[in-house]
Amino acid sequence: MKKKHKTNSYKKSKLSTGILVLENGQVFRGIGLGHEGEATGEVCFNTSITGYQEIISDPSYSGQIINFTFPHIGNVGTNQEDHESDKIWTKGVIFNAEITSPSNYRSLKNLDAWLKKNRIVGLTGIDTRSLTNFIRDKGAPKGTIKKSKNGNFNIKKLLNQSVKWHGLNGLDLAKNVSTRSKYNWNNFKTWEKDIGFEKNKKNIFNIVAIDYGIKKNILRYFSNHNCKITVVPCDTSVDKITKLNPDGVFLSNGPGDPAATGKYAVRIIKKLIILNIPIFGICLGHQLLALALNAKTKKMKLGHRGANHPVKNILTDKVEITSQNHGFEVIKSSLPKNVIITHKSLFDNSIEGIRLKNKPVFSVQYHPEANPGPQDSQYLFDQFINEIKQNAKKKRY
Repeated sequence: MKKKHKTNSYKKSKLSTGILVLENGQVFRGIGLGHEGEATGEVCFNTSITGYQEIISDPSYSGQIINFTFPHIGNVGTNQEDHESDKIWTKGVIFNAEITSPSNYRSLKNLDAWLKKNRIVGLTGIDTRSLTNFIRDKGAPKGTIKKSKNGNFNIKKLLNQSVKWHGLNGLDLAKNVSTRSKYNWNNFKTWEKDIGFEKNKKNIFNIVAIDYGIKKNILRYFSNHNCKITVVPCDTSVDKITKLNPDGVFLSNGPGDPAATGKYAVRIIKKLIILNIPIFGICLGHQLLALALNAKTKKMKLGHRGANHPVKNILTDKVEITSQNHGFEVIKSSLPKNVIITHKSLFDNSIEGIRLKNKPVFSVQYHPEANPGPQDSQYLFDQFINEIKQNAKKKRY
């Protein structure tokens, strides 16, 4: 009886259909999935164990390749309800284990097929722990990911692409992902089991959301709070915003370097602050608000990306478990005296929230709408609505 021939690791690597080449020349070979092609971006890692469809469809990941530390990505498939954006801006995805057949009553499409449809290059079958350790020790590198069904890769060319890519520093990506024209949100509230998305016909408060890469679930939360939401492009003038007669202005999340986006966004936000309109910012919106208050931002070595980040509310002395996705931060020493720090990270003490003294203006670095299990941070939407109610008693313009 003939013995079965065992394929050794060398031959397996020769059969690999996916590859990641980092700017330092390090190569990870595995199995390609999703779109057959290549993409270059910043390689970061996300520690979340759920919500991969929301993560991949978050516009804040524009320009990035996501390495998931949780090994079993794709096991609940994908659906038509969990998209955070109509277009997917993520450059690529990396998983440890191959995608299994989905097992979830909401699943409509296998993740691999969904990645193909959205033209996202994927790689699986690599040591994601090793890649995560590299990022943790050296910082998020530039890299190029490629899928090729014949397994042929020009590593020198891919390395050159990684090295020559400009990186996220100094890069304004908000204009890429922002809406091109203003629109009214469809009034859908957050998803509920056995109900799905339900419309709220009560429009008590009028919110203008400046779109730097806004997530749909933020808009749904405003609908939960009886808000009519008008979403406007990231460079919309103050005159056009005030003509919409907003009760409050929301500064959304988004990708890229806040200092680059701030070249046009800061002057708009400064004028809105002068007008005493209540302002609430999340993520990039938080960083842009800080810049408008004359603070500074910088790129972080690792960034915060995951669903288990502890944040302390300094005003209440309570700890919130939060969902985060950012690679830049506000520099603490740059904050002026009229700004107070309201929240801080218990991982690295970085700033997670600020508030302007004597004005209805505040922001947080994390995502209170993401609900990574705990719903500790939903109160921030209530806080914004209360600011609007209080401000309605005063003359605003």
